[in-house]
Amino acid sequence: MNKNRRLLALSIALAALPTQAFELLPMASMDDNHVFKLEVLQVTDIEPYQEALNGFLDTLKSQGIEQGKNLKVNRVRIDFDVENGGFWSRLGVLFRIRQEAARIAATKPDLALTIGTPATRHARGILEDARVPLVFTAVADPREAGCASLNDGGPGVTGSTLYVDMRDSVRMVQQVFPAVKKIGMIHTDDENGVANVAAASSSASQIGMSVTARQVGKSDSIVPSLKAMFQDGKGVQMFAVPLDTYYGLHRYEPAIDLGEFGAAHQIPVVTLAMVHVPGAVMYVGADFRQVGSLAGVQAGKILRNRTKPDVLPILRQKTPTMLIDPERAAALKLDLPSAILAHKTATRNGFWQVDWEQVRPQ
Repeated sequence: MNKNRRLLALSIALAALPTQAFELLPMASMDDNHVFKLEVLQVTDIEPYQEALNGFLDTLKSQGIEQGKNLKVNRVRIDFDVENGGFWSRLGVLFRIRQEAARIAATKPDLALTIGTPATRHARGILEDARVPLVFTAVADPREAGCASLNDGGPGVTGSTLYVDMRDSVRMVQQVFPAVKKIGMIHTDDENGVANVAAASSSASQIGMSVTARQVGKSDSIVPSLKAMFQDGKGVQMFAVPLDTYYGLHRYEPAIDLGEFGAAHQIPVVTLAMVHVPGAVMYVGADFRQVGSLAGVQAGKILRNRTKPDVLPILRQKTPTMLIDPERAAALKLDLPSAILAHKTATRNGFWQVDWEQVRPQ
């Protein structure tokens, strides 16, 4: 009985203490002196991936997490025979991704960032088992990276996607080029490229246009395929560039050759991704830096508040970016719709950025 009385008295005394004595410190103040460790994993080293990482790090910095101060970054770029393509090359890349994922799992960083579909899809399982929070970016379609849906990353995963509704992009192309019925697209076995071409083909068929696709190896020249598809003016009427790492390899040689071929034959080149192609007249898609920034928003919540990735939705750019190269448009003697001319803004690189919401086909 004496013991019970003492416990009751202690309970009453604790209940009488000021409630402030039981308040938890804010999570951010507990981490003020913590140096966050970030592991970055990607396959191939191309400029758009760097843009995505720049956007990611800039957004973390705006949240008080800055490289060189309270953020330590280790970045791995896998280039294991990636340009040669083929089964054994793909198998080698897969092995390297899993090898690096196992290393990351063993080091137990505060966060892992994967850039692109291959790194995300093949590393996520290992990182999930190790309970390492994973954020991804520069993924064309999250479902191709093992996510449950466009919005749900699945266990231990969140991030940002380059996904845009391809139907809108293709309709915009048709609005600018109403006479074009046949589009040519050249791609490799790049997961993003394959998904991009399939989406464009499906969307084009719904509005009376067709897409002819041709797959090449990552080390192949693009020129033979351009000639075969153009057929001296009897084939495709336009070339569209998908979201494919091929165009950033070999010092952008495929992109340069495509632009020069288009200029020489007066055939328009458009890009369905924000990948610079000299000679392209129109760009429609998600901006890599902006998408990387969205991943940084989610990463900040995980690092500062220890939010579980599972509860955070996958983010994507609300409206696609649309650019027009006025010099190329003039060279093609392109008669741009009045709506585009009325809602354009000049950018620092000389392109026109068009207000998507004002010109989007209904």
